[in-house]
Amino acid sequence: MKAIKQYIKDTDKLCILLCTLCSTLSVIALVSISYYASSAERSVFANYRMPIVQAGAAAAGLVCAIIISKIDYHSLAGAWPLHMIVTWGLVLATFIIGYAPSNTTNKSWIQLPLGLSLQPTELAKISFILTFALHLDNCRDKLNEPSTLAAILAHLGLPVLLIHFQGDDGTALIFLLIGLSMLFAAGIARKYILAGVGLGAVALPVLWFGIMADYQKERILALFHPDDYTDLLWQQNQGRISIGAGQIVGRGFFRTQHHPVPLAENDFIFSYLSEALGFVGSLLVLALLFALAAKMISTAFRSQDRLGALICVGIFAVITWQAIVNIGMNLSLLPVIGITLPLFTAGGTSVLTTYLMIGLSLSVYMHNKKTLFD
Repeated sequence: MKAIKQYIKDTDKLCILLCTLCSTLSVIALVSISYYASSAERSVFANYRMPIVQAGAAAAGLVCAIIISKIDYHSLAGAWPLHMIVTWGLVLATFIIGYAPSNTTNKSWIQLPLGLSLQPTELAKISFILTFALHLDNCRDKLNEPSTLAAILAHLGLPVLLIHFQGDDGTALIFLLIGLSMLFAAGIARKYILAGVGLGAVALPVLWFGIMADYQKERILALFHPDDYTDLLWQQNQGRISIGAGQIVGRGFFRTQHHPVPLAENDFIFSYLSEALGFVGSLLVLALLFALAAKMISTAFRSQDRLGALICVGIFAVITWQAIVNIGMNLSLLPVIGITLPLFTAGGTSVLTTYLMIGLSLSVYMHNKKTLFD
């Protein structure tokens, strides 16, 4: 009991509360989505499998986050050969035994017993954040030397390319944004930032004409010419209708008059929450995610070394960029690329991974007793 009281005293209670609130809202929404599923020939578990898995992943993730928070993040980063071999070994395994669920076309999942599945690239995010933060920290005094920067860009580019060849370009984009965010926070020189922007502008035609598939181009073109791609935009249009139907205070959960949105439990759970809780509820979801991202930055400032700060920046980037891309998809501002809304979208691997990253941030919080402002 004394140890529990001491942990509660030392840990970031607000961060844990924010995560718990997000998971609670997610489970309620998934129960509501499952509520009117046909139950004539199905068991209770079959009907409510999504919220059961979601709740189980959140509970297991919270326990794992508490355990990780007690381990010094320096040790976790120092164990990079172990977690890098395991996570990226699983990613490579998807090229052989990977399968694509019914709602996607890329084979980035591994089938597990009991009908469960694992998406290794989610776990690889944790290893990448740890190894990239360690790399940036180790070469902090030589970051802007060309040879050092080339090695860092290779560290970033190889995972992005591997995931691209796996077929999951949405996740590859998130890895790229995580790495660039951490690189910016590490203090990359302005001249390299400007050079990167210029190089990116030059690379766009190469991406468009030489790398992107036709269906990816159509998803982008549809945003600018919606009348020509009504079939392609049907899911996003249904999502926007659902958001608007919620009006100010929403229609509530467990009601039959919800506007049908395909795969509302996955990419479009924000649309479902907006219809159930209205504009007020949409702001609540945004506020929870914003507060959680802000906690990551706050913990980064609390860290007394660059390693801890960079780890938190990486976690901040995951939460922020995934939220921006997912909500942008729901609002038809961005193309659908299969990015989850952190802690809300149905998916045990995604939820568990997010909690593991939260555990890393709690480790940074608990192993730095003072803040930079003390």
